[in-house]
Amino acid sequence: MFERKPRRFNTTRRRPNVRGHSGHSNGHMQPRLRSNSFSNGQGRNNFRQTQSPEKLHEKYTTLAQEAMSSGDTASRENYLQHADHFMRIIEERNKYRDQNKSNTADKNVIDNKDEPNASTETQPDSPAVKE
Repeated sequence: MFERKPRRFNTTRRRPNVRGHSGHSNGHMQPRLRSNSFSNGQGRNNFRQTQSPEKLHEKYTTLAQEAMSSGDTASRENYLQHADHFMRIIEERNKYRDQNKSNTADKNVIDNKDEPNASTETQPDSPAVKE
């Protein structure tokens, strides 16, 4: 390739390479390349698969019960907060799923209403149209 000419004089004041400001800006922004890009569909942890929210809720409620039996109230509260978090995720997902079901059911009802109207139109060879 080609080599860049070294700059003789620093005519522009440049910002130090701080978060969000790269040294190669030349007037337009270039996206930062990240090594842990999520565009390939993989999460950050490549060693074990993520569990479903239901499994995680069950896991943290079990851990909270064990912490309660051992007398560790701080850990019990921590585990209960985690379980509550996953319960909210489950409820939100179910609410979203129910909304989609009702939207598709409403759409099917509207589509079914349109179909009988189309079949009740008079045919050109029907006896009611004779002249």
